[in-house]
Parts: sequence; structure tokens; C-alpha cells
Amino acid sequence: MSRISLVISDVDGSLVTPDKRLTEAAIKAVKDLNEKNIGFTITSSRPAFGMRMLVEPLGLRLPFGAFNGSLIVEPSLEVLQKTVIPASATRIAIDALKASGVDIWLFTADRWLITRDDGHYVQHEQYTILTDAVVVSSFDDFVNGACKIVGVSADPEKLARCEIAVQTALAGQASAIRSQSYYLDITPAGQDKGTFVETMAKRLDISPRNIATIGDMQNDLAMFGKSGLSFAMGNADDAVKAQATCITDSNENDGFAKAIDRIIALR
Repeated sequence: MSRISLVISDVDGSLVTPDKRLTEAAIKAVKDLNEKNIGFTITSSRPAFGMRMLVEPLGLRLPFGAFNGSLIVEPSLEVLQKTVIPASATRIAIDALKASGVDIWLFTADRWLITRDDGHYVQHEQYTILTDAVVVSSFDDFVNGACKIVGVSADPEKLARCEIAVQTALAGQASAIRSQSYYLDITPAGQDKGTFVETMAKRLDISPRNIATIGDMQNDLAMFGKSGLSFAMGNADDAVKAQATCITDSNENDGFAKAIDRIIALR
């Protein structure tokens, strides 16, 4: 196994607990990586501004990836690389989500836009990213700057059907994949957590084989496939676990910190 020089972790379902906390064990694990001269960063479907609260407690020094890797920023949130969804694909996605009867959110690089503030998971998202949404009458004025569109539903089976419908409607013009059972994320085609792994490998002049990744959802499989070592969280579905090198404990039981301990032990 190649020597690990960098660890990249997903955030929700992996790095933080179900109630979105960083545990003392997780903070210590990242500090242990720094002491061993192993780099650490994060990538998530969250917007960059929705990860700002993690920068200081984790001592992040490297760029991190938002919107499943299509937006890359410095810890200061200075934008290094940004890809948006084409306006035509944004309109298709919105129409397909409307037809499926799910709530719709749109994220630009610096704003979270909604058309109703009483929809499913609005308060949950506010708590998660520590940001209030901006209520707009329509998304028409924002189709040229969409970094992520989200279909939201409290019915997982309905959202699974919606995922297939949106993927069919987009026909490869954008990526549509669930980051949670209740969130369907539409992000730019050709940009995902796997391309973020490749970007960080080039930036640090290391091989992707020297990178370890940690995740729990289908959108994490892209980085599993590009990294030399991958850990699926204990709370992940069996389909995700099947494609990881290793399985750690759940995010309720410090699975992230336990994965870091194993990575350091392998070194």
C-alpha cells in the first residue's frame, strides 16, 4: 500500500455527528495527522460558506471542495476554481424537479435561494450551514450562476424516483446524485469529489494513490475510485461499503477518528 500523504474527508455523515458536531476525538485526529505531516482537507456537497465553521477548529490549511468539488476555495474562502451549471441545464433541472413535486433550492457561490421558507428541511439546512436562505419569487434571475440545485423531499422513495427522472432529463448536461436520502444535488457535469482528489494530487505533486478518502454516500464513490485508500463509514449503505477499501465505525461512534487512527498506524 502506498504511503498516505493526504486525507480527504466528506463532512455530513462522516466528519461530523448526526447533529452536525465536531467531536473532540475528530479534532484531535486531525491534529494527529498534522503532527505526522499528513495533509488534511474536506469536500462536501455543502456550499463553501457552509463549511467556514470547520476551518478554525480543524486548523485547515489546504484548499477544500464545495458543491461536490465544483467549487474549490482557500480556507479564507477565496475562490480558486469555480464551475457553474449551464443555464440551459439549470432550467431543465428546475422543470424536472417541479414535475416530480419536490421542493427546489438553488445555490450560487455565495447565496442560498429558496422560493418558500416553510419547505422540508429549510430549518435543518439553516442549522447545518449556519446561514439563512434568501427567499425569491423565482429562480429566473439566477440561472446563469447556479453552482448547485437541490431537490428536497421527506419521502426517500419519491426522491429516488426523482433522481432517475432528473438524470434522464439532463442527459449528462449536469450531474444529479443524492448526497442524503432527502437531498438530490444537481451540480456541474465533469466535476465531482473524484476530480477534487485529482486536483489536490496535482496541487501537492503527489499520486492519487497517496491519498486516503472517507465518506458515507453515493456521491463519495467518485473519490473512493480515485484514491489509493478509502474508508466507508459504518452508517453508510452496503452499496457504498462494498466499494471502499475499509469500513470504519459510524459517525455516532467517532468512526472518522477511528479511520484516522488506522491511517496513521499504516504509515
